[in-house]
Amino acid sequence: MCNLTSTSYPKSNLLASHDDLHRHPTLSELAEEMRAIGKISVPAAVTGLMLYSRAMISMLFLGYLGELELAAGSLAIGFANITGYSVLSGLAMGMEPICAQAFGADRRRLLGLTLQRATLLLLCASLPIVFLWLNARAILLRCGQDEEIATAAQVFVAAASPDLLFLSFLHPLRVFLRAQNITLPITYCSSFCVALHCPLTYLLAVRLRLGIAGVAAAMVLTNLNFLVCLLLFLLYSGACRDTWPGSGSILSGECLRGWPALLRLAAPSCVSVCLEWWWYELMILLSGLLAHPRAAVASMGILIQTTSLVYVFPSALSFGVSTRVGNVLGANRPTKARAAAAAALAAALALGLAATAFTASMRHQWGRLFTRDAEILHLTSLALPIAGLCELGNCPQTAGCGVLRGSARPATGANINLGSFYFVGMPVAILLSFVGKMGLPGLWLGLLAAQAACATLMACAVARTDWAAEAERARELTNSSSSPTLPITNSNGTIPITTIATALSPNHMEAEKKKKTTTTLEDILSIINADAPETAPLILPVD
Repeated sequence: MCNLTSTSYPKSNLLASHDDLHRHPTLSELAEEMRAIGKISVPAAVTGLMLYSRAMISMLFLGYLGELELAAGSLAIGFANITGYSVLSGLAMGMEPICAQAFGADRRRLLGLTLQRATLLLLCASLPIVFLWLNARAILLRCGQDEEIATAAQVFVAAASPDLLFLSFLHPLRVFLRAQNITLPITYCSSFCVALHCPLTYLLAVRLRLGIAGVAAAMVLTNLNFLVCLLLFLLYSGACRDTWPGSGSILSGECLRGWPALLRLAAPSCVSVCLEWWWYELMILLSGLLAHPRAAVASMGILIQTTSLVYVFPSALSFGVSTRVGNVLGANRPTKARAAAAAALAAALALGLAATAFTASMRHQWGRLFTRDAEILHLTSLALPIAGLCELGNCPQTAGCGVLRGSARPATGANINLGSFYFVGMPVAILLSFVGKMGLPGLWLGLLAAQAACATLMACAVARTDWAAEAERARELTNSSSSPTLPITNSNGTIPITTIATALSPNHMEAEKKKKTTTTLEDILSIINADAPETAPLILPVD
């Protein structure tokens, strides 16, 4: 049974010194953070495996329907990933630091406001995506695709277009729950819906003879079921009781204001996700230009399916560390945030070593799960160990990206992904594959170079983090997102952050209620003067 009791994050003094930041985390501190991250990451990994199995079920049914359906479905899914799914997923990531830090700061109402804003943002983004999907055939033909395959792909994406509506609610809702450390209900709901996916796909695609459109419709209905299950959980569990603004209404008028903070995070988050996601789609296109395109594309498909499976685990770790870092920064505990980052990077390195060992040991057997073609098996066995080595960089860089998200620095992650994948990896891949005549392994060596550069830069970004400054930024972020109105300003029109933190702290407000008195200007100023250091307080401009 799911425990909905929220994790308590005791807050330190707003401007207290953080002497612990000058020493390395102890083993007990790292173990404590690993347990906290694991409570989020393990259920997230199970959810990821469930959703991966759903994708595999759909691909198996496409293969059962025929060669045309498999080719068209694969092309359509790639088109949908590039133009739609990656965009919505990336935009939803923008709300993650706000929600995680707001939960740590005990600003529960801000979680509900951010959920409403993010949902509206994704709905608006879906409108141009629908236009692209309804014109997929023309776009694919202009890209040189076969007419018959492009026509069938159009059928698939048209049937899948309602998925954009449901994902516009589903993505933000999952982030909203995860920020509150509520992960097991997501796992239970996803498992239930994926269990229904196979019979649902069989009913629509085979029994009702809807073919490729039936496979797409089953994917849409599975996401709809997932969304309904999560909404029912919210309704009956009361998980959003303290977070929802608007006095019970679906939308609060306040959600129409305070957008700049979300947009500043959503845009680079989207760019970061898309840059990495699109790389793999480009790998498939480049493999089609090699000497033996049929075998190369098939082998590349097997390898990408394999890396997608492995990616479930570092991705779950990234979700866990992002949430944990955001929570403790919001609670003004930068020492905990630094320990969480170190623990996550250590765990990511262990995951990378395990993935490398697995792929190296299975290089001759893994491909046989997908095909018996000798040429495809040979290419797969050559490239699979390189794909495993890529995970040595991919796992730490994915965890590092989670640290950057949790500390509200997605722009740094986007810049690192751009430089690593497109200024390092892409030239290396093209040179080795086409100029050096290395073929498919050359493409994966290019990815290895990209992952190595990305992991190095991510590690440097995390290592050079000023965690005390990030705790201050977390306060600024939660304040700017909710725009509280306080009666105290300096002569220059600014509100001291010390005033915000003290006046809004739960302990202070509860004490004032018990005294049954109204806080006066002199009361608050006396509290500030008692707690503030001799240096001038940090100030937050009033909009």
